[in-house]
Amino acid sequence: MPLRSGIYIVPTHRWYIERTVWLIAGLVLLGATGLAALIDPRWVLLIIAVGLASVVVALTGFCVVGNLLYQLGFTPMLGRPGPARRNLYFMQTDRWYLERRIYLAVGINISAASVLSLTHSTWWLLFTGFVGTAMVWFAATGFCIMANSLYWLGAEPRLAPESRDRVLATAAVGRPITPS
Repeated sequence: MPLRSGIYIVPTHRWYIERTVWLIAGLVLLGATGLAALIDPRWVLLIIAVGLASVVVALTGFCVVGNLLYQLGFTPMLGRPGPARRNLYFMQTDRWYLERRIYLAVGINISAASVLSLTHSTWWLLFTGFVGTAMVWFAATGFCIMANSLYWLGAEPRLAPESRDRVLATAAVGRPITPS
């Protein structure tokens, strides 16, 4: 993997399945983290469930929330090409592209931090809260610290990154620019 420079930002011109999943997962992580920290540590089980679901998406392409969104009419950007099997959404799993690696890394990291928060210290919930915040930020802006780290290390994205100039032009004009 060759090292590269630049900024990786996913398209934000519409709410596609994967972007909406990042938003929902981030909000669930923030809610479960808050409940685990303030109400009952067993809420960590919800964080672990989100983590395991993220790992399942990375390994199999199947996403429960993605399928619900698909049934509601959302369209995928990382869905498998061709007709959907049994009218189900599956994320592409033909290679380990950048966005698929994010699902795997997030799932492993928040699951590990959750277990550590139960067995070692509740301070580990700060990490799950950080990841939840980063996921909501990613869905809202298209920018993710982990995605950019993987991008700079050479991981190939499947979603077409918007160039920095287009992002600045969008901000200056105040309306989204559709990718070409």
